[in-house]
Amino acid sequence: MRKEFSIYLDFIRFMAALLVAISHSNNRALISDIVPFTEHSRAAVIIFFILSGYVISFVTSERERTPIEYWSSRLSRFYMLVIPVVLLTPVLDAIGQTLAPQVYDGKTTHGLVLVRILTSLTYMNEVWNLSIMSFSNVPFWSLCYEMWYYAMFAVFAFAKGRVRTLLLAACALVVGPKILVLAPIWVLGVVLHRWRALERIPEAISWILFFGSFGLYALFQHYDLSNYGYIQLGRLIGKEWAYQFAFSRCFITDYPLALIVAANFVGFRNIAGRFGWLLIPLERPIRWIAGLTFPLYIIHQPLLLFFSALINGDPHTPVFYFEVVACTLATVAIAGAWCEKYRKSVKRWIKGVLQGLSARFTGDAAGKPLAQ
Repeated sequence: MRKEFSIYLDFIRFMAALLVAISHSNNRALISDIVPFTEHSRAAVIIFFILSGYVISFVTSERERTPIEYWSSRLSRFYMLVIPVVLLTPVLDAIGQTLAPQVYDGKTTHGLVLVRILTSLTYMNEVWNLSIMSFSNVPFWSLCYEMWYYAMFAVFAFAKGRVRTLLLAACALVVGPKILVLAPIWVLGVVLHRWRALERIPEAISWILFFGSFGLYALFQHYDLSNYGYIQLGRLIGKEWAYQFAFSRCFITDYPLALIVAANFVGFRNIAGRFGWLLIPLERPIRWIAGLTFPLYIIHQPLLLFFSALINGDPHTPVFYFEVVACTLATVAIAGAWCEKYRKSVKRWIKGVLQGLSARFTGDAAGKPLAQ
């Protein structure tokens, strides 16, 4: 992957997480005014899915060529933070609600604590018609989608023939329609990486794709097409059934939104060299903030609520808002540094466990691709 394009993707990845966090900071108990840029969280999630598909396709073609290599990376990345976040969120929520219950009004869930923890740790929150909130951590839903996309891609990449078909069918039966209808968006990222013809698009057309994508996105937002997609789904299958799609309810218009994002990526990849003068000098700070993307995404919502309750300031003054945001970002930075310090060790441990299991059940400690 060209360095300039890699830097650009890292920057976009962080900005997408930041937009989601900004959207969730739009809480009247935290700030009385409407926070700018809160209408882009849906697009941010679509960006994440496409980026995820692209990156997973890239790493499996470059270095993660066995199931053990693949899963040791995926599991270490997710569970490094998922376990502490899932276990600490209900504790933070309980403390915060005691300090300032008005902050949590309509923002968290109660009861079924063990169920919420178990479904979160196994990424089963959003299968079929379930939509189980991980306490106050609303953004956790997308991780439940992404982990299943990882699983289905692993089946596609490492299994063959009838085994592949049966395992993909089993995954589909487990997850149900909600997760499956957004799967093409994740797969689009794989296509962008593997379809080499896209890299041969003339430069003039690439510039048009890059800048045109911003114009198309502006039109998409102006006409509120995400909400229009939800309305159309309700007309097609009924409002009650459409509501059951939960976080997938806008999938009809998520597809054209994904194509707009794809046009941006395809266009920029082909002209990335033209931006070397800007991106190369900024590589180190961009890589650093990109390393905070996952911590920012997975823990910002519980932290925003907790610090709002802990500080319990006046929402009519911007000082309170910025104090809460500063505390949240500082905690995210600490979590990011902690992950960076221990991620390789955790990955080695998981890899050793997987190799042991592979040797015990298949006699193959190397974790070779599955045979037909």
